[in-house]
Formats: sequence, C-alpha cells, structure tokens
Amino acid sequence: MNPSCQIRGRFAPSPSGRMHLGNAWTALLAWLSARSRGGAMILRMEDLDPDRCKPHFARHILEDLSWLGLDWDEGPDVGGPHGPYTQDERRDLYQRCLDELAARGMVYPCTCTRAELRAAQASQADAGAGSGDVADDGAPHSGVTQAPHAGEAEPVYAGTCLRLTPEERSARQGRGRGAALRLVVPRVRISFTDRVLGPQSQELAEECGDFVLRRSDGVHAYQLAVVADDANQQITEVVRGADLLSSTARQIHLFHTFGWRAPDYAHVPLLVDPDGRRLSKRRGDVDLGQLRDAGASPQAIVGYLAWKAGLLDAPRRAAPQDLVDGFSFAPLPAGPLVVEHNWMEVVG
Repeated sequence: MNPSCQIRGRFAPSPSGRMHLGNAWTALLAWLSARSRGGAMILRMEDLDPDRCKPHFARHILEDLSWLGLDWDEGPDVGGPHGPYTQDERRDLYQRCLDELAARGMVYPCTCTRAELRAAQASQADAGAGSGDVADDGAPHSGVTQAPHAGEAEPVYAGTCLRLTPEERSARQGRGRGAALRLVVPRVRISFTDRVLGPQSQELAEECGDFVLRRSDGVHAYQLAVVADDANQQITEVVRGADLLSSTARQIHLFHTFGWRAPDYAHVPLLVDPDGRRLSKRRGDVDLGQLRDAGASPQAIVGYLAWKAGLLDAPRRAAPQDLVDGFSFAPLPAGPLVVEHNWMEVVG
C-alpha cells in the first residue's frame, strides 16, 4: 500500500481564522513526506468542538494551503473514497467505537467536577507530577475535543469514579452531574519509534491514566476520534508537531485495543518566537492571511521553511515541488527552531 500522510485539519488558526507559519511548517513537511514516497495526501478537518470550530476557518485553511502550493488527493472539497472529511460528519463512527468498548467493559462514567479535577491536579503538582492546566471555563472535560499540546494535557486521573459503588454513582448522577466516559487504562508500556525523534516509550497508567473518550455533553474526545478516523481512512503516516508527542501512546493503545494497525508517526520540531515560546497566534508577521494580503510571496515562505528544515543550504524562494526529490526528515533537529522577528527579510 502506498503511504498516506494525514494533515491534521484544525490547525489552531489565528484570531482571524487563518493559518500561521507553524501550521504551514507542519503541512509542508507532511506534504513532502507523502509526495516523496508516492503516497496520497489526505486533508481532514478536525472540527469536533462546536464552540471553537467555525465553517469559515475550514475555508481559510483550504485557501491558505492552496496559496502555498500544497494540494491533496482526498479532502472535504475534493471528496474521495474515505469520506466524509470533516469530523462533525463522522460522529456515528466514533459512537460505534465507543459502544464496542463499552460492551467489552472497558469504559466507565466519570462525574468529577472541574473543582475536583483542579484539586487532583494541584495534588499531583505538589508531588511533582503535574501535567498541565485545567481550563477555567467550559465543561470539566472541555479540552478533550482538542489536540492536547505539551503543557496543556489533562492531569493523570486518579480513578475516583472507577472506584465508586453503583449506589454512589447513581447518587452523583441524581444530583445532576453529567457523566463523561473514560477508558480503563491497564498497566502497559507503549513503545514506538518516531520518524523524527527516534525511540519513545510511555508507561500509560502512570503517565496518562484513564483518559476521556466522550465529554459529559456527548461530544467525542480527540483521542478516540483521530484513532477511529486514521484506521477508517487507512492512514499510514501522521506528521504533526512535537508538542503532540504525549498523545501518541494513548492513540497507539487504542489502535491495539481495537485490533487495528497504528500508523507511523513523525513529530516535527516546533517553530518558536525568539523568547522560546510557541508562535503567537496574534503575531501578525506569521499570520498567512495577513502575509497574503500584504503581497508576500508563497515561494518566499516555503523557501524559508525549507531552509529551517535543512532542505536548502540557504534561504531562497522555492515551490513545494522543488523540494520533493530526496526529501528526508533526517536534517530536522530534535529541538525547537526560532523564527526571527525579521524572518521575511532573510529570504527577501
């Protein structure tokens, strides 16, 4: 089977709804990996969260990718044999997967409140095991519809609701507490070799814990949805940012649980500001929409990114097709790459 490479469709767009340079970086490397090995490029819009995903964001993503010179073989605008290509239209698939796990006794309801999750996180932080912030707004598990970036993941769940008796569980729900659904995570070590970062390993129960598969409002979680989609759409390679590395063991475990083959993963280094932080969505000189409106050349942007990736010996204008022959992840560094504030002047 030819390799297929998935672009993650919801690229955390800027406030204008446009992609930014970090999104373009990942999309370019994904496209080059697929094209260099004769694979198919699949574009999927990850629009699970109805409060955060607006229709015009998807339209802007398509426009920005095309402007950069990137194309795809399957997607929401061109169709294909593995559609639909928006997650909002694929919810029945996620529910069937969840029903299968429930029938196997592998999920349980969780009625923990946001305050209880915060308390658990604080306790873990005091013990040196904190794993990120819990959102101050929305439902207790509101963030699970989004890809959990580094430093933003849920705290390791203490298994509170798993240990409840049926009577205690009924009492909680009787007080109006909505129930999310969590996967029972066994003590298992997940190991894999990342195409960029090399060998990786995670003790799932200790470092992740029982994670959410469906929010209390019925919206399916990112972890379940992407696994179901990747298997259903026959994805053989996923290229994404290194900040999503912590999600991979959970996803591989779900693949194994369903008896599916997991894709290969390539977690590419992040582009960061000179202060070491992820590119700000409000930084105008990395917003593709603003750059496009200002008359910037897409070849200049592609050339700069190719230089950062070690694919060019100097920053110069280039089209994506110019970079396909001999493409490799090998030149990529393991750590983040700084985008200078005058980065457009580097290419000219």
